[in-house]
Amino acid sequence: MSLKRTDVLLCCGSGCVSAGSLKIKSKLIEVIEQHGLSSEINIIETGCMGPCDYGPVMLVYPEGIFYKKVQVKDVEELVEEHFLKGRPVKRLMLKSEDTIFQTKKDIPFYKNQVKVALENCGYIDPEKIDEYIAMGGYEALGRAVTEMNPEEVIDIIKKSGLRGRGGGGFPTGLKWENVKNSESDQKYVICNGDEGDPGAFMDRSLLEGDPHKILEGMMIAAYATGANYGFFYIRAEYPLAIKRIKNALSQAKEYGLLGNDILGSGFSFDAEVRTGAGAFVCGEETALIASIKGERGQPVSKPPYPSESGVYQKPTLVNNVETLGNIATIINKGADWFASMGTATSKGTKVFALTGDVKNTGLVEVPMGITLHDLIFEVGGGMVAGKKFKAVQLGGPSGGCLTADHLDTAIDYESLREKGAMMGSGGVIVMADNNCMVNIAKFFLEFSLDESCGKCTPCRVGLKEMYTILENITAGKGRSGDIEKLENLGKTISGTSLCGLGQAAPNPVLSTIRYFRQEYESHIEAKSCPTCVCLDLMHFDIDKDKCIGCSLCAQKCPVNCISGSREEKYTIHQADCIKCGNCQEVCPVNAVDKISGAAEKEEKLNSVAELYQ
Repeated sequence: MSLKRTDVLLCCGSGCVSAGSLKIKSKLIEVIEQHGLSSEINIIETGCMGPCDYGPVMLVYPEGIFYKKVQVKDVEELVEEHFLKGRPVKRLMLKSEDTIFQTKKDIPFYKNQVKVALENCGYIDPEKIDEYIAMGGYEALGRAVTEMNPEEVIDIIKKSGLRGRGGGGFPTGLKWENVKNSESDQKYVICNGDEGDPGAFMDRSLLEGDPHKILEGMMIAAYATGANYGFFYIRAEYPLAIKRIKNALSQAKEYGLLGNDILGSGFSFDAEVRTGAGAFVCGEETALIASIKGERGQPVSKPPYPSESGVYQKPTLVNNVETLGNIATIINKGADWFASMGTATSKGTKVFALTGDVKNTGLVEVPMGITLHDLIFEVGGGMVAGKKFKAVQLGGPSGGCLTADHLDTAIDYESLREKGAMMGSGGVIVMADNNCMVNIAKFFLEFSLDESCGKCTPCRVGLKEMYTILENITAGKGRSGDIEKLENLGKTISGTSLCGLGQAAPNPVLSTIRYFRQEYESHIEAKSCPTCVCLDLMHFDIDKDKCIGCSLCAQKCPVNCISGSREEKYTIHQADCIKCGNCQEVCPVNAVDKISGAAEKEEKLNSVAELYQ
């Protein structure tokens, strides 16, 4: 770790890198050298610090000053004022009304969080094994392989109450025990990093921000189950995660922490990275195993389970990234410590990717049992300005939408499932009242339909039929009985599909019907989209009393469907309107209204003739 007077921790996770953090680093080095401060200031690239909406973010120690939305143009001022003169730059600090949050510990976003899997993310350089070791890294591995037998390790994990964080929630210790009890001359461990949910970036951030911790968790799992080889299965869209895991493997081998006779214990283990092509279905463990073997990523029926017959028909343990990220800390701090957090059936903490219409989007880790309200309105800071909460989608495209009536619901596996949602891998999408829930259901179903491998009929045919019905409903072609058809199809697909993708794919549709049935009925019976999102069920109209005849709407219309004059005011000819919304955006007096319901359209020939008179 650094012995210099100032440490500058610069977030270099994928989000901040895309926002320009590497350019900031280059400029920092340049300006620091110009002022002769290179021997006094240490610049550290870290993983994700959490508040993605404020990136690029920077932490300056020893004070703990937190800077947000730092740009290259800000660097000289930061160096001259803060690093040289000791005067923090207040304009780059996080503010809330009249309050300036100078240090990280003061920021409300962090106050309700408890970091276990993420404890090192944002604090250490993920590409330096020495920094991980300085934080207690590989102590748990050493303790496990030199002081404990495999049964004792499994017993700790079972007592901790840790459940799989990939979505299924299966007890981790029991899964390990099943693999250990399977007789074989060869066993494997797989880290499932094939995170494909829209809006999810939990596993990616863990792999990028603390790769050695995931590797250590995998090695402890291997020791406990009798495996001697592992695979990191990471989708190719995560190049930084792949780079850092490969770097971690190389460094661990160099330090003698990976390979033969680790720490003189007689335990040997090695691992490699396999990249996935981005198929969502490969997040399902049997499809993932097929992909690792070079086969098409399709699920197979169970039993046998991977714990009995997995990679090359050998017993295989498949654990999610976050699950493995908890292991070392549990070994170090004990099962009772971990089990003291959470609820009776859902222990510990959970990492979430908080996105949507919420102020503080980003990566968070909170104790199980926290309510939806506290996650959204305390950690998330509430809704973005001027918007009202309507729904929250939990569990990604396989999850369900909950409403304001459910904000007191505790976040645990059973409570969410009872309400029609699910924990999933940790994607949380907050939606304001301008969202159409029928359209939202169609969006998620379309994703699942596109990602279906097509192997089983219920998923291949059933999802297509459900999507066609939703398309008709949002296009104003819905018919009486469509809601019941969707419900029947959804229940059939859920009960008969081969794998978790098909079994859970109808959830967004079923949950939105359950809690927003009136919106479906409005689309079908009144041919109206209450939120004016579905283009075929809304139209733009100009209020003649407000219109000042400035002609801006007509000038900006790409299809010339607006005519009028200063005296007669302007009119939108509905037959030709493509509903682009340009007219509403440019109107200086807000005279253009978005109206729910399909417009009474003129005959197209009459409309065109009128325009060219």
